[in-house]
Amino acid sequence: MGRKALIFWGGWDGHTPDRSAEVVRGMLAANDFAVEVHPGTAVLASADLSVFDLIVPMVTMSTIEKPELGALVHAVREGAGLAGFHGTTGDSFRNETEYQFMVGGQWVSHPGNIIDYTVDVTRSDDPIMQGIGSFPYRSEQYYMHVDPSNEVLATTTFSGEHLDFIKGVVMPVMWKKHYGKGRVFYSALGHTAEEFAVPEMRTIFERGAIWAAR
Repeated sequence: MGRKALIFWGGWDGHTPDRSAEVVRGMLAANDFAVEVHPGTAVLASADLSVFDLIVPMVTMSTIEKPELGALVHAVREGAGLAGFHGTTGDSFRNETEYQFMVGGQWVSHPGNIIDYTVDVTRSDDPIMQGIGSFPYRSEQYYMHVDPSNEVLATTTFSGEHLDFIKGVVMPVMWKKHYGKGRVFYSALGHTAEEFAVPEMRTIFERGAIWAAR
């Protein structure tokens, strides 16, 4: 095995964090990562996070203890990669602004709930997006508060059908950024584990996670 990855999962069952963690574990293992998977956030304070080249947070709508968050933030600032998706990373710890600063965004709404929309690739020249054009998608269309320093890879445009006053708003869907020495990749797609069956979604997340890894 080459690099090491840590997945920690938990929170609201509707986001299928346990099953999604297994999908991501298999994906990373196929790319020669030695993967540890842990329920909850306690591992962040009990383990030596410096040994991990990639950390994948998959805890949704939950809380985190200050020492756990401090250890995670320190690890990424010192060079561990961070990769995540949808609410398991973008709606994790609502009271923790430092976590949101690290991720680069925070979920605030999904008008219409599960709907059909389009993901528009904006950086087709980036290796993460290579060979992938804009594609239709059915899921929650995330409205997020985002960091203006993010390097946006794909966006979506709100039609206004489900909330008239956001008609025409262009919202980042996927981005990459740096946080200290660490690389961060985020995708707003992936409401449940079943969405990894969409080839574009799966390929982009896999490439993004590999890019983020130390």
